[in-house]
Amino acid sequence: MSMIMIKAVVRPERADAVMEGLLQAGYPAVTKLDVYGRGKQRGLKIGEVHYDELPKVMLLSVIQASDKDFVIRTIMEKARTGKGNFGDGKIFVSVVEEVYTISSGVKEE
Repeated sequence: MSMIMIKAVVRPERADAVMEGLLQAGYPAVTKLDVYGRGKQRGLKIGEVHYDELPKVMLLSVIQASDKDFVIRTIMEKARTGKGNFGDGKIFVSVVEEVYTISSGVKEE
């Protein structure tokens, strides 16, 4: 069974809702990181002040490839602000070649 990693970069105020949505959907394993960056909008300008890097949260989860569409849909529903503005985030999908459990030393299948 092939596995993938979902990396979702979301607004900090939406991160808990995304994590709760994944938990309720049966995907409790998530790594949460505070990150800073900018997207196509190149930051944010308020008056004369330009904020080049904005705070975001990156959520990482490794799942079965067959669950990809459901998990992406869950993240999108919970992360979207509905304001129609830029900055709600991005989702990246990568293939995971191998997974090992450190405590047991076992390679997962």
